[in-house]
This record gives sequence, structure tokens and C-alpha cells, in this order.
Amino acid sequence: MGPWWVTVQPPAGRMGWLSLLLLLPWCLGVPGQRSPLNDFQVLRGTELRYLLHTVEPRSWQEDVADAEECAGRCQPLLDCRAFHYNVSSHGCQLLPWTQNSPNTQLQPSGRCDLFQKKDYVRTCIVDNGVSYRGTVAVTVGGLPCQAWNHRFPNDHKYTPSLRNGLEENFCRNPDRDPGGPWCYTTDPAERFQTCGIKSCQEATCVWCNGEDYRGAVDHTESGRECQRWDLQHPHPHPFEPGKFLDQGLDDNYCRNPDGSERPWCYTTDPKVEREFCDLPRCNCYHGTGEQYRGRVSKTRKGIPCQHWSAETPHKPLFTPTSAPQANLEENFCRNPDGDSHGPWCYTTDPGTPFDYCALRRCDDDVPPSILDPPDQVLFEKCGKRVDRQDRRRFRLRVVGGQPGNSPWTVSLRNRQGQHFCGGSLVKEQWVLTARQCFSSCHMPLVGYEVWLGTMFQNPEPGEPGLQRVPVAKMVCGPSDSQLVLLKLERSVTLNQRVALICLPPEQYVVPPKTKCEIAGWGETKGTGDDAVLNVASLNVISNQECNVKYRGRVRESEMCTDGLLAPVGACEGDYGGPLACFTHDCWVLEGIIIPNRVCARARWPAVFTRVSVFVDWIHKVMRMD
Repeated sequence: MGPWWVTVQPPAGRMGWLSLLLLLPWCLGVPGQRSPLNDFQVLRGTELRYLLHTVEPRSWQEDVADAEECAGRCQPLLDCRAFHYNVSSHGCQLLPWTQNSPNTQLQPSGRCDLFQKKDYVRTCIVDNGVSYRGTVAVTVGGLPCQAWNHRFPNDHKYTPSLRNGLEENFCRNPDRDPGGPWCYTTDPAERFQTCGIKSCQEATCVWCNGEDYRGAVDHTESGRECQRWDLQHPHPHPFEPGKFLDQGLDDNYCRNPDGSERPWCYTTDPKVEREFCDLPRCNCYHGTGEQYRGRVSKTRKGIPCQHWSAETPHKPLFTPTSAPQANLEENFCRNPDGDSHGPWCYTTDPGTPFDYCALRRCDDDVPPSILDPPDQVLFEKCGKRVDRQDRRRFRLRVVGGQPGNSPWTVSLRNRQGQHFCGGSLVKEQWVLTARQCFSSCHMPLVGYEVWLGTMFQNPEPGEPGLQRVPVAKMVCGPSDSQLVLLKLERSVTLNQRVALICLPPEQYVVPPKTKCEIAGWGETKGTGDDAVLNVASLNVISNQECNVKYRGRVRESEMCTDGLLAPVGACEGDYGGPLACFTHDCWVLEGIIIPNRVCARARWPAVFTRVSVFVDWIHKVMRMD
């Protein structure tokens, strides 16, 4: 017999032979054989504590040679998801839970290392995600997943088991869908939807030579599996994790500890010492990205792009035929209209007409600076109002405000007819408001209305000029915008009480000291009652001045007004309403009221979403629908 042969008495029965065959290569520890530790992620000096005493953990096994043998015992067991390995006593404790399981807690340990099965703890998927056992339970469209053991609202054929991993309402891929993990949703109108979980290869791209790459790819470009950095077989090497703490030498993931051309790893093939890994270069674009010809086909939110030649779910404004110079091939991100936010695409989500793509500018990590104000701005048929006074006695609503006239300010009403947010009429059938006013971008809108043409929060029955229009559709803006566009069931009637507010030019910056006004029916902090719409005047300040107070946290996509000695500003119920500024003989929607840390706080600037940064998105959505 050779030095690696052993005599083994197999367990009784067919399953005994099977378990032996699964375990045998790992127990032998033959150099060049795949290590069972490759299926685990390790947390050194860590224990996983189960907080409930109703379930006793498995007893310690003190007869293991090393962590590899412990991994070999845990790996084939469906109810083993992790194990503790006692470094000093060589003890092994198999665990049926991971750090993502309920009632568990990670804690430092002076005696143990925690090894958890990768499929249960990594946040990306391998191949099409059949083995994914993570805890994502929301679809790419934001819909909560239905529990797999439920048959309502969507009936199905699947029965949860340890083998198929259909637990709770977590995203899974039991039918090997090429789109990756999915789930049935809790929305009867949307039977199932993908969860948009990125593949490990896509999850983290490589900048420069990838020395800072910390992703979870564990195979080389030829498909060979990587050797663990904490093992010395089949290939001895100098890169021990304990000696290179700043190199992120985790488990058997691709890394670049020696400054090579790109990330690499030692392989589990005894004949091939090391190979580079097939990792995507981080995509970037120059300028506005009109010349970008990369192959990224997902948005910032992870939503797959619609093919440019497709007509559903969205009818495109740009097609390969209408814009041949834009190279609109397949469903790759492009910028056919020179959008200042960079490449974008129509999405496969019916509720998101289009979105910007997961790309960065090549020259730096900072978005292009906001342009200087244009010398002259021309507007037509918007931002005009007839000042009027109602006879009824007014009291305050906006903190520090006065009764006023803002014919583009609308009241958003819930199913009970109660006011809950403000909004601005930017087109006869479109209202712009704040994302914070809604619990979800896919919430049902039946019963929701927009009220226009009244100054009173609770208008009397039959009040002249009041228009009540149901909300038909919601479109959430880019992830960094905090904006929502609401499409109404029908166009409103414009008159002296109902008017459109102008939208600013793209990237327009309101000069400091410009006088603007906010309007709303919101909280008054004891300064008034709920009678009327109130308007308060505020002066614009530069972002540089504003950031002195906010320590640099105000972004270019936001703008500020001066903090006054007396509290003047917007509070609960005003959110979504306008910050209107008088520019070139008309009122322009420059900002949207969003929640600040403290509403109407004396001496503190108020922060608004800057509409001009997202005006291209607004126009694009309204043109599409």
C-alpha cells in the first residue's frame, strides 16, 4: 500500500456508503484534493451564540484532527450550517444556524473560530443562485416575498424542505431560473418577480490592478477553484493571512497581495500553481457618457435594462432606428439624449420607466459640478398667479408663515380624505412630491387623490374652484433624488386658482440671497390651526455656507435656505411641497420640501432637494407616459 491508503470499515446500509464516499476525500487530506473548508467563510476569534434556551446546541466533539475534518463532518449534513472549532483543544461543535438566523448573536471568543457555510452568509450568488441560502426577502421591484409554505395570494407547487432550502419567505431559485433567485410576491397582481441579487462576479468590480478587491469570487478564469489562503496544500506559499492583515486574504477568495496585474489565487489543481481571476473591470464613462459603449445592463438599483428595440414594458423614445448614432444595442446602458447624469436605460420594471446605470465617471469619483446660473431663462405658460385675498379669517400652518396664494401647491389625500403631504403641479396631469410621503414605490393608490384650487385644508362642501383628481400612477425618481412623480387620472383645469409652476433649466443654481417661498398645510408647532394654506418667505444661501453648519453633509443635489432667528420653515404635512423662487417674471420650482432633522429650527438652514439636478428625469418620465 502507498502512504495515503487506509483500511476503512464502511457503515451499514446504502446511505452509509454514500456518506463515506462524500467524506472520504476530505478526511484523507490528500494534497491536491479539494478542501471541505472551501465551502465555509471563517470569522477568527468569534463564537455564534444562540439567545434562546429552548434549543440546546450540539455537544462538542473532541476527536477531530483539525478544522478541515470538522468541515468534512458538517458539509454533507443539511441541518449543519456552521461549526465552532476550538483551536487549543481541537474540539468541533456543529451548528444548525448562522449569524443571519433569528435569535443569534456574534461575540468575541478567545478559544474558537466560527466557520459558516458560504451559501448561507454571502450576499451574492454563484452561477444562477440555485445554492443561494441568504435572507433577502424583497423583489427587485420592492415587493415583499410570500412565504413558501403559504398558498395565498399566489398558489404554487413547491413544498419547503431542508434539501430545497425554501424557508420562510427568502428568495430562492428552485427551478434553476437563469435570472437568479426569485419569489412569489404578496401582491396578487404580480405573481412572482426576481430578487435582483448580483452574482459574486458582478457584485464587486476591479479598479486599477485590484489590490483593494474584497469580493467573493473563488474561481480562476479557467474555472479552477481557488486554494484557501490559510492552507498550505496543494501549494505552499508565503501569503499567510496572519502575516498580511491588510490584504484581506479571506478564505479562498481572489486577491492581489503582491501587486500583480490583477487579482489571482493559488488553485486546488496540483499541476497549476496560480492563475488570474476573471473579474470585471469597474465600468466608467467620460463626460456625460454619450460615447460609452460598455456592456453594463443594470441600473443603480439592480433592475435589468429593457432592450432598446423592445416595446414593453415601456414604449421607448429612443430606438436603434431613431438614434443610430447612440449605438443602442441589446439592453446595454447608453446616453442617447446627453443626460447630465450619465448613461441610463429603460427598465424591465413596469413601475420604473427608466433609471441611471451603475457606472462611475472615469476621471474621478465626484459627479460633475453644478453649472453656473444661465444669464437668461425663458418660460411659457407657467409660474403666473393672481394675488387674491379670501374673506375668511386665516391662521398659520407653515411654521412662521402667513396666509398666501400658491396655486401650484396641491394637497395629497389618503383613502380617508385626510391631508398627508404637499406637492407641486408641474404639468396638467403630473404632480411632483417627495419620496418620504409614501411607504413604497409600489403601494396601491386606489382611493388616493390630489386636491387643487383651495386654500383651506378642510374646504366646505361645494367650495368654488375645488378640483379633486384621483392618482393613477406613481413613478419614483433616481435613488439619490428623494422625488416622486404622480400621474393623475385626468388633466386638471387651469384657472386663477390652479396654475402650473415652472421647472428650472437643467443644473440651474439659484443665486444666494434669492427670495423664495414655501407653502403647505403642515404642522405649525403651536403657531396656528389647520385652517389654510400658508406661505413663508426664505432666502437662499450657497451650499458652501450651508455646509459650514451641516459639516459637509449637504450634497450638490440639495439646496439650502437661511436659518432665521425666529423659527420659520416646513414640518410634518408640508413634505413634498414646493420651494418656489421668483425668476425672470415667473415662479420656478427650485426645491422640494424634505424632512430635516428638526423642523423649522431657529438659526439652522433648511435643506431641500434641488429640482434642477433631476429635471431631465422629470421631463423624460412625462414624455414617455
